[in-house]
Amino acid sequence: MGVYSDTDEYQSPVSPARLFKALAIDAHNLIPKLLPQAVKSIEFIQGDGGAGSIFQVNFIEGSQVKTLVNRVDEINEDTFTYNYTLIEGETLKDKFTSIAHETKFEAAPVGGSISKVTNKYYLKGDVEIKEEEIKASKEKVFGIYKVVETYLLGNPDVYA
Repeated sequence: MGVYSDTDEYQSPVSPARLFKALAIDAHNLIPKLLPQAVKSIEFIQGDGGAGSIFQVNFIEGSQVKTLVNRVDEINEDTFTYNYTLIEGETLKDKFTSIAHETKFEAAPVGGSISKVTNKYYLKGDVEIKEEEIKASKEKVFGIYKVVETYLLGNPDVYA
């Protein structure tokens, strides 16, 4: 079993605290509200959102992916760190045993924030992955990030 890892940074005019609250603490409420055309619901199967919690993302009928099950590995409101691992779902297919996501929201020197994201893809056997597949997946995640960012910019009192 191999591991493919990559790191990205996203800059935003939104503060680290607000992005953390929206994308980590309250994502289970906010994401289905902002993306009803894609996400039906996000439900905790185990726990209340803290480390060790398990949550399921349910997509709308007709989506290529029906569900994703994630485990919260770390959530730290002091350091704005949010780490979780995709442990079940069609996205894993026959290529991955899991996919770990490590996110840290930091203050940017010019204001706003920088989100540092490291993804670790745990491969099944000697499977090879294609850069295009990883890029397409990251573009979807970045699209969600941009929707949340736009919402926060338009609603400056939310998560303030």
